[in-house]
Amino acid sequence: MKKRNRVKRQDNVIFFPGMEKRLLDKGIESLHNGKFSEAIGLLEAAMEHDPNNEEILIGLVMAYFEAGAFPKAKTLAKEMLLKGIGDYFQMVDLYLTVLIQLHEYQEIITTIEALLDEKEVPPEKYEHFLTILQFSRKMAAHHEESAEPSPTNDGNQELGLLSDNNLNDQLLLVSSLADKNIRPFFNEIEEYLKADSGHPFLKTILLNLLKEQEIDLPVTVNKFAIQKKVIATELPDARLQPKMMEIKEIIEDRLASSNPAFYESIVALIERIFFISYPLELKPESSTAWSAAFHLLAEEYYGIESRITERAKEYKAIPEEMEQAIRQIEMIEKISYPKL
Repeated sequence: MKKRNRVKRQDNVIFFPGMEKRLLDKGIESLHNGKFSEAIGLLEAAMEHDPNNEEILIGLVMAYFEAGAFPKAKTLAKEMLLKGIGDYFQMVDLYLTVLIQLHEYQEIITTIEALLDEKEVPPEKYEHFLTILQFSRKMAAHHEESAEPSPTNDGNQELGLLSDNNLNDQLLLVSSLADKNIRPFFNEIEEYLKADSGHPFLKTILLNLLKEQEIDLPVTVNKFAIQKKVIATELPDARLQPKMMEIKEIIEDRLASSNPAFYESIVALIERIFFISYPLELKPESSTAWSAAFHLLAEEYYGIESRITERAKEYKAIPEEMEQAIRQIEMIEKISYPKL
């Protein structure tokens, strides 16, 4: 007779077999939907069942991070590093990202110098860590030499966003603003958003900061030679844009059950394109045309041959609109996310 999985008890609470997997799935789903507090609750519950599960722990670090609970994210990421849970360099990256948010530059310096001393850093990661190290040394020296800028509201203090053309430096600088009062830097942020130069990804982050800090002054955003005047507080969350959510729902209905791995890769592509293009309203307006376009391009990335006419028929989309969406996706994909 086949043995049944035993039901576990802890503090008079019954844990059914597979519960941690269900909690993990629901937690990751909540994380993707921007429900960070809900994700934390679910993933913490999953961790109680399986305290060394890599997926659960990484998901929980990300949930803490997105919710702004940086000290908790730091503690958990460091614990994972010490226990050797997860890919080592992926976890180092995650740990350093959290430290940047906490402005713990000396800890970053100590961590990276130890890595470089060990001489086991993969060649493709060397420049990446060296860039963060140089930035952290610069920021640590700055903090030692001068006090934090006084929190005035004249918007005239400078960050140096426009004077520094190094994308990595810009990204680290923008990341360091997460828990600062950005009103003193409003004029420079406004200028950066309007400039022809400047990475669209960084412009999205800056808009999110304006929104989070409830700065309701109008700004002009320039992306892909398109200008749009917006008030950040009136914009939807970058990760919950209505059209993006509608497209994800269409893709989910078609692929989530039949081909979950392929579905996840398409969702990642959708989220990347909409995050970089935020807050522009991309053409065409048809969500079915966009869904079919994302599906077709994802197949191409996987080396699967497919025709526009076939996907247009499947999604009841207009081929010409699909082609328009494909051109936009390919153009934005060339920009992609900057790497720390």
